[in-house]
Amino acid sequence: MPNRGARGRARAQAGASPSSIAGGFWRREAVLKFRSYSFASPKDPPPASTLLRPMSFYITTPIYYVNAAPHLGHAYSTIACDVMARHMRQRGEDVFFLTGTDEHGEPVALAAEREGLTPQELVDRNAPRFEDLMPRLNVSNDFFIRTTDPEHQAKVQEVLARIRDNGHVYEGVYEGWYCPRCADFKTDAEAGDDNLCPIHRTPLIREKEDNYFFRLSAFQDELLRLFDEQPDFVMPRHRYNEARSFIASGLQDISLSRSTFTWGVPVPWDPKHVFYVWFDALLNYYTALSYARPGEDLTDRFWPAQYHVIGKDILKFHTVFWPAMLLAAGLPLPQHVFVHGFLLMAAPKADGDDAPELMKMSKSMGNVLDPFAIIDEFGADALRYYCMRDVSFGQDGEVSTARFAVLYSSELANDFGNLASRTVAMVHRYRGGVVPAAEPDPALAAEIDSVVSEISGLLDRADLTAALEAAWLRVRRLNRYVEEQAPWVLAKDEARAGELDRVLASLAEGLRVVAVVLHPWIPASVEKLLATLGAPELDLDGARLTAGRLAAIDKLEPLFPKPK
Repeated sequence: MPNRGARGRARAQAGASPSSIAGGFWRREAVLKFRSYSFASPKDPPPASTLLRPMSFYITTPIYYVNAAPHLGHAYSTIACDVMARHMRQRGEDVFFLTGTDEHGEPVALAAEREGLTPQELVDRNAPRFEDLMPRLNVSNDFFIRTTDPEHQAKVQEVLARIRDNGHVYEGVYEGWYCPRCADFKTDAEAGDDNLCPIHRTPLIREKEDNYFFRLSAFQDELLRLFDEQPDFVMPRHRYNEARSFIASGLQDISLSRSTFTWGVPVPWDPKHVFYVWFDALLNYYTALSYARPGEDLTDRFWPAQYHVIGKDILKFHTVFWPAMLLAAGLPLPQHVFVHGFLLMAAPKADGDDAPELMKMSKSMGNVLDPFAIIDEFGADALRYYCMRDVSFGQDGEVSTARFAVLYSSELANDFGNLASRTVAMVHRYRGGVVPAAEPDPALAAEIDSVVSEISGLLDRADLTAALEAAWLRVRRLNRYVEEQAPWVLAKDEARAGELDRVLASLAEGLRVVAVVLHPWIPASVEKLLATLGAPELDLDGARLTAGRLAAIDKLEPLFPKPK
């Protein structure tokens, strides 16, 4: 079996990460906040082993369709999940982070036919492009699933057979609208008067075929109750409203199988059919845990997921179909589905007008940013930062190479890079490369130390952009502190040596703390900086200004140099 997500799997096999050893505070907080226990009597205490173990945190990206090469939209979802996974590891959580590729369905079969390939040949050629993107983005996924994995297919058959055994599947004939690019059957309301796909704006096809159906309509009341009782099941709120409105408008039973092509997971009780690709694809979040680590089933340890992170174009499948499937199978539901918006980029108008219009990035539209090209010129951290910084996570927003260059120069190079370089240089210039063991400035410490709880609260609700802004406010505060305290002036007066010691210690420690909390967004740069400071630890328990934490430090090359 392919060794996918080896770095993360090696970490998990070795036990708790170094940050989890010191993460007692976060474990106790998590136990109190999220986990409830059932005991024989109210007097029975929870088992000590249960209270001490890290909380599980399972997060997933959507799995990516293999018809086209990866673009910035794929990187966006993946980086977002990686930020949350890395942060939770810093809190001492037991993290599993899944990504992968969706390889079945009619679009793949048709694309393979156009190229004179078998579907398997096409996906075997294209899937590695997505798998190769992960280390290039410096993401810490624990596994990379492919839906052509035989272990996945067997588990899909098992779960969907259970749904059938539970009485939620019947045979019938589907007749209606279908979008080949979405691989989605559309209702008349979705098709509208023009019979165009509401996402791709391409003509829908009228289909008629023998199918097995899933009794989605039977779960309408249960889904409405779920939404009412758990108002953060779908986030952000406007996406919750959209999903609930779809349910409340009336659910129709949906096709569980296809009988007009063969590229899919075979239906075990009727081999003339394959499962509709969305039932196959959605189950990846559950099936991966059963075989991601050879010889071990991680399902009980990590299911249900804390977060599925998806784009808004697949909201219906994840917020309506998916919970209904899990209810039909008798499986626990995920805690949250976070729905982010589209990254928009100018594309030529279809009518030939020279004026560009903002559209979702799509290879077919000719408006994609190549993440590999950006990484080659600026580095992965720059791309990671830009993706989480420029567009508020959860909203649509415009991206451009011009805006990327501005943020790289003004924020990464000037704000953070210069802060790091100046601080390290002043410690070498004024104290021979040794950080003074002075007590940090208490006023500055109060401003900087509060960042940990602030960011943790924001990331608990997947507010990645606000969390990054909270960290960046501290970067700017440290830059102001340099100007306010003017260490170059203090250095000229021997009588103020103690003040200079305090300022340098405060700057170096503040820089260390800010670097630790920024690690999820710009991990390579942070690790380089912390190694320079002689303090590679990443756990959040240690992210507070502390006298004597730093001693001798190395010199630092620019973290964000000008591109060649």
